[in-house]
Amino acid sequence: MSRILLITSSPRAESYSTRVARALAQKLSEKPGSSVVLRDLTREPLPHIDDTFAVARSVPADHLTASQKAALRLSDDLLKELNAADTLIIAAGMINFGIPSTLKAYLDYILRPGVAFRYTEKGPEGLVKGKKAYLVLARGGNYSAAPTQAFNFQDPYLRAALGLIGISDVEVIVVEGVAFGPAAAENALSAALRQVAALAA
Repeated sequence: MSRILLITSSPRAESYSTRVARALAQKLSEKPGSSVVLRDLTREPLPHIDDTFAVARSVPADHLTASQKAALRLSDDLLKELNAADTLIIAAGMINFGIPSTLKAYLDYILRPGVAFRYTEKGPEGLVKGKKAYLVLARGGNYSAAPTQAFNFQDPYLRAALGLIGISDVEVIVVEGVAFGPAAAENALSAALRQVAALAA
């Protein structure tokens, strides 16, 4: 049985990243026993973390106050959902060279020391292991090569964040250059969907 967690974050309901990520989730879920859980961060955005959460995330579990436990409850639920998945699909459009703020808020909840990762003498160790991740990223321009590659804070940041918690098996699907006209957008979308078909085969 394979559980797929699909996270969408683009502010556009029918964005390129969302369309391709849905296609990937559908392909992967065709295997017997597979299921998909959708977390739509645009339709159901998470509140930004606050002072209570920021303090509570570093307090040992047996020292948490009632209010601190309440502040961590959403994070606990999100991590339970993530840990239950075998495969993670994250869809994100590029917003000002980075990821949507809705997705950043999600990561702020799951990157928890002592729960999602821990510090050791050799450095941080991820505790969310044994998962495959797919990043489906859309960009108006071309940011895969110089000189604009230096402005790409999308997949480098997501790889680093996922790597911190132990998810290092990451495939990237990019829909790039969609702002250069209908033909360019269609070509980019078709190329991404061909990559989806190859990955899911």
